[in-house]
Amino acid sequence: MVTTWPRNFPGLGTGAQRVADRITAASGGRIEVKLFAAGELVPAFESFDAVASGSAEMYHGADYYWQGKHKGFNFITAVPLGLTAQEQEAWIHFGGGQELWDELAAGFGVKGFLAGNTGVQMGGWFRNPITSMDDMKGLKMRMPGLGGEVLRQIGATAVALPGGEIFPALQAGTIDATEWVGPYNDMAFGFQKILKNYMYPGFHEPGSALSVGMNKAWWDGLNDADKALIEACCTAENDAMMAEFNARNGDSLTKLLNDEGVQLHKFPDEVFQAIADASEQVVADTANVDDIGKRIYESYAAFRKSVAGWSKLSDQAYMDARAKALGF
Repeated sequence: MVTTWPRNFPGLGTGAQRVADRITAASGGRIEVKLFAAGELVPAFESFDAVASGSAEMYHGADYYWQGKHKGFNFITAVPLGLTAQEQEAWIHFGGGQELWDELAAGFGVKGFLAGNTGVQMGGWFRNPITSMDDMKGLKMRMPGLGGEVLRQIGATAVALPGGEIFPALQAGTIDATEWVGPYNDMAFGFQKILKNYMYPGFHEPGSALSVGMNKAWWDGLNDADKALIEACCTAENDAMMAEFNARNGDSLTKLLNDEGVQLHKFPDEVFQAIADASEQVVADTANVDDIGKRIYESYAAFRKSVAGWSKLSDQAYMDARAKALGF
């Protein structure tokens, strides 16, 4: 297994290791999965090619890193103003997403399953808080996926960097700002040592799904029992990682604010609205790539519309009411 994460990096690197270890243990060692972190066997962004070519059997990563192969891969991880983690799982498992993913990935010799989620991401780290759209003009910010294209549409410069390269880029001044995940992961990378302004909410990744992708020829050669075992191990990590991030983000945010001098800032409504408008157009444009791109976009957009009403009435309404009643 090759990954897009540094070895043992909290949440992501450790999550990939859990998948590898779980498959090895559940198979009684018949399928021994050895993990190679980013750069140990191949660079982070070459993980997909390594698996597609058969140089490695598996990767653990974020499929939007492969948007250069096809923009449809963005929808497997997250798209701007898209689905939350719960909604994403619902689309993949019960809304036709897995079938579309299978069709798309098969064209590259890959088979994938969900294997982790980091939840709603923060808006990012900035040298100065964003107070108007003018502050976005010319800003050099690390952001991959379609979120990066949204930044370009509003006048910023998007830079795609793997996780291990972000801190040095900030130190060198190559980028002015970055997003990564949220308090737990961000603090582990030490962004607070350079930047003190932490913006929210994130628009780009409302429920970032991570994947195990496998060489399809290797996958097709497995018996049904081993296929079921691997799928179950991936599904288990999808649950475990989301739980870990939910458990760790709160305490990490408290430490950032109380011990590290970090300041929280909310994106002004007019800024978020401009970003949202650009996001809708950028995401819709993926439908113009080809037939599979059109069908992925249409399925995703229809599911977002159908699930939004229930999400608003259930999770959102409850959390708003709880906050008002209990004061937190």
